[in-house]
Amino acid sequence: MQKFVITTDNMADLPEAYYGEHQIPYMYLPYTMDGATYRKENELKSSDFYNRMRNGSMPTTSQVNSEDAKELWKPFMEDGYDILHIAFSSGLSGSYNSCRIAAEEMAEEYPQRKVAVVDSLCASLGEGLLVHLAVQMKENEKSMDEIIEWLEGHKLNLCHMFTVDDLNHLHRGGRVSKMTAVIGTMINIKPVLHVDDEGHLIAVNKVRGRKRSLITLVNMMEERLKDYTGEKSSVFISHGDCLEDAQFVARLVKERFGTEDILINPVGSTIGAHSGPGTVALFFLGSYR
Repeated sequence: MQKFVITTDNMADLPEAYYGEHQIPYMYLPYTMDGATYRKENELKSSDFYNRMRNGSMPTTSQVNSEDAKELWKPFMEDGYDILHIAFSSGLSGSYNSCRIAAEEMAEEYPQRKVAVVDSLCASLGEGLLVHLAVQMKENEKSMDEIIEWLEGHKLNLCHMFTVDDLNHLHRGGRVSKMTAVIGTMINIKPVLHVDDEGHLIAVNKVRGRKRSLITLVNMMEERLKDYTGEKSSVFISHGDCLEDAQFVARLVKERFGTEDILINPVGSTIGAHSGPGTVALFFLGSYR
């Protein structure tokens, strides 16, 4: 079987140890905060990043460019590896398109090698869970083509349910109006959002109170598991520096569904720049998004 490597980007929000353990190279989408630009080699600790946001710092982010992709892939292609790249949702960033362009250029330079770029249509640990499932298949000796076929056929079963604690960050990113942010904050409204079939961030519900919003995530999971007949997966939960809330959701998932395989990890800075501190997100395979 032709050897290949799975690559992704830091928007998958997987633990650094996971990338190392499973030998997954990844691209890094940088962010700028308080006049400094942060990349993989100098990124802030998660708690420091979110504390700065709480104190008024407003980070901005950049997408991957095609040169970043080629730089990551080239050493592996020169060593005879094909590339399977799982990219951040095209509905949320131009990074997928940059990687697609890079793949076309690399195919001309290395005609004997294959570079496949999968638009995950996922974000944060939703993308991370899709990467994890691909890695499991690779470690079970599935071919690159078999994995691509599975990803394309099942990525819309990757459910994203999340809530935020502060509407003002969503307003800054154009997701809610200023009036909604102001009134919602005054009356303690918490939006519940998901990532739709086109990879866009969409508000689907709003509830009053933080605890109720967290319970709603698990209620929505139950709805999406009700008619689901596919394979069970791990459950991933990401959080914007609010570990106790993520652990509360994990306990509900375990109590309601008996799930033991749960990964909790912070929302990375590049996505956290838009969702803000207090974000809690729940990811799993279900019947629909």
